[in-house]
Amino acid sequence: MRRILTCLAATALAATALPGAAAASPAEPQAVTAKLETPALYDDAEGGDADADDPAIWVNPRDKARSRVIVTAKNGGLRVYDLRGRETQSFATPPAPGPDDEAGRFNNVDLVTGFPLRGRLVDLAVVTDRGRDTLRFYRIDDGVLTDVTAPDVPFAFNTTQEEVNEQATAYGLATFTDGQGFLAVASRRHTPELGMFRLVAKGGQVTYRRVDRLVLPDTFRLRSGASWTPCLEPGELPQIEGMTVDPAVGVLYAAQEDVALWRVSVAGGRFASAPRQVERTREYGVPAVYDPETEECTFDWTADPGEGGRIAADVEGVTILRTGLVSGTLLVSSQGDDTFYTYDRLTLRPLSRFTVADGVVDGSQECDGAAVTSTPLPGFPGGLLVVHDGQDTPDGRRTATNMKFLDAGFLRS
Repeated sequence: MRRILTCLAATALAATALPGAAAASPAEPQAVTAKLETPALYDDAEGGDADADDPAIWVNPRDKARSRVIVTAKNGGLRVYDLRGRETQSFATPPAPGPDDEAGRFNNVDLVTGFPLRGRLVDLAVVTDRGRDTLRFYRIDDGVLTDVTAPDVPFAFNTTQEEVNEQATAYGLATFTDGQGFLAVASRRHTPELGMFRLVAKGGQVTYRRVDRLVLPDTFRLRSGASWTPCLEPGELPQIEGMTVDPAVGVLYAAQEDVALWRVSVAGGRFASAPRQVERTREYGVPAVYDPETEECTFDWTADPGEGGRIAADVEGVTILRTGLVSGTLLVSSQGDDTFYTYDRLTLRPLSRFTVADGVVDGSQECDGAAVTSTPLPGFPGGLLVVHDGQDTPDGRRTATNMKFLDAGFLRS
């Protein structure tokens, strides 16, 4: 275990937040609209308890028109869509190993390119199965996915099935290469813990082994000397979900939902530096009380110490538009106010704020996950941005979610 930060060490981190992190949000964010959307998924028995969450964009190097958007749907498994938003494949989650055990529940997805598997280089979709506490792997061949998960993959964080059933399990995900191999960083649900895993070929299948561990802080020292702990359901600690790695600089960006967006070096295939805050949530330091009846927190804004940033909790989907070796745009979902913030990829200088508004299709609310590519694709000459919509609106009687597809050209301006 490597607990790099303590409650006291968090004091020093307050000074590392980048300039502009606490600046007031623009009164009116830029409004952009989606070109199309995927079919609604319904989180009920009739809909197979499908709940869209996190996307990844696979660009077909031979035929851009056969590129795919791969989406986790929690109990609804994994869904694959073409560039028109049409479903081309779906994969069910693994069944529960025993009658009293948890079944699979797919949470986040990321991609690996050029992984050596049985004598050739392949692309993989990697998924966190938070129900079974594992990583799962799907080989991508010309836009067609095949499950290549080794049957004996280990638990990511737990040691027994009984512990897995408590569901402090693999949650968020980011993949990268360190020049010597392929790695994944997974977060652990309801904790501030991160694990780093090296991906390993096993015949024609894929498994992994854990190589490092990092725990972000869960209590923070304010300038007044008081300690602040984010308001959460009793027994929970502030978790991380949205993550991405910038391979050019070897930096992981991790969204601790109720606290801040963090950056940490992952050079050398390890967590190689103390995490630093990029930007905090607006709620940072504000006293709050959890109401078990509403399952919500009530904030005392009259006691706001003024140490928060612009992002309205939760901090969610994190992705990078790469326009050059180190140029481009870092994008973060401000889930609490249905907007997105962007930063210069190299300097992390705050750039803009936007919302995905109603247009040809409805907009995005409560965005959990996002993915972007700068590669021009059919129908998306400026590149493709895919964002989660946590409140799709085809039928007000049922909980519906889906993904919105936008041309990413506006992120370059």
